Amino acid sequence: MYVLETGDAHAPPLLLLHGGGVAGWMWRPTLERLGSAAARVIVPDLPGHGRSADEEYRSHEATVRALAEVLEERAPHGALVAGFSLGAQLTILLAAARPDLVTGAVVVSAQARPLRFPRAVLGLLAATAPLARRRWFAKLQAGELFVPDELLEEYLRDSARVSRGTLLASVGENIGFTLPSGWSDFANPALVMVGERERGLVRDSARGIRAALPGCRMTSVPGCGHGIPLQRPDVLARVLAERV
Repeated sequence: MYVLETGDAHAPPLLLLHGGGVAGWMWRPTLERLGSAAARVIVPDLPGHGRSADEEYRSHEATVRALAEVLEERAPHGALVAGFSLGAQLTILLAAARPDLVTGAVVVSAQARPLRFPRAVLGLLAATAPLARRRWFAKLQAGELFVPDELLEEYLRDSARVSRGTLLASVGENIGFTLPSGWSDFANPALVMVGERERGLVRDSARGIRAALPGCRMTSVPGCGHGIPLQRPDVLARVLAERV
């Protein structure tokens, strides 16, 4: 798994986990506003994505094990972990499974309630998967994710590299995700962020994630859909700076 490390080598560590279908580059607007001195930032391209596209995404469980190994090597005393969408689900799982490696969790736009008909969704996804390699279709998807013009070419490039297997595995895990039992035992600070204009399922999930963990806080970001890191990187950078 490709991992980029940037920022002040002596600053507190921050692990950033991107969403499905994108890669570590999605954090660039947030990091520009956070500043290089605020944190030692660890940004992996998750399996099947970006520079890790040659490694299939198999499961959340396997990815969490790989992320724990990254932290054991690069931040053995723990790091603040923030994730978006699929990455937010991984943040929850990592905090639940390895709280010794997670000093705090920022969960952004996580779905935590499974869809009712996952097989139908995955069947449709399998049928339309080849469209992801078409530039016009990928541009439509980029709009749904609020990818800014300056990052569009990177999105189009990486979208075309996502394999059918990675797409089905990552989306299957995403739409079937439920909170692990260990989440309610996580003792370090946690914040759930959700866009004011997100789908009802994601807003309901945010409330459920907060309710499951005593002391967890939640904030709704005005005017945002499913794209807080790209729509309001200033807000997210401020949140991270306060917690790192």
